[in-house]
Amino acid sequence: MDYHDLQKTRVTDLREMVKEKLPAVQGVIGLKKEQLVDLLAEHLGIEKPHKHVAAGLGKRRIKAQIRELKVKRQEALAAGDRQQLRKQRRLIHRQKRRLRRLMQLG
Repeated sequence: MDYHDLQKTRVTDLREMVKEKLPAVQGVIGLKKEQLVDLLAEHLGIEKPHKHVAAGLGKRRIKAQIRELKVKRQEALAAGDRQQLRKQRRLIHRQKRRLRRLMQLG
């Protein structure tokens, strides 16, 4: 089992695993999923993966593109161009998703 598998596991299953493997830990029900995953990973000797940022992709650059697209969206809204408005909204949505994926762990 690796760190990614632990993150995919349901919270109830993680709580049961902590109760089985670490009976000394108290207040398991009050812990959040991240805390449970970290406890289990530490106990099982699984190291937490680092963020992987692809070369050439930068958070600042993507955010700058989003700002530019928002300006274009406002222009399309003012002009009443529905087709262009929809296009700009979709492009903004794609860039935001790209940014979120970039910021997630490996």
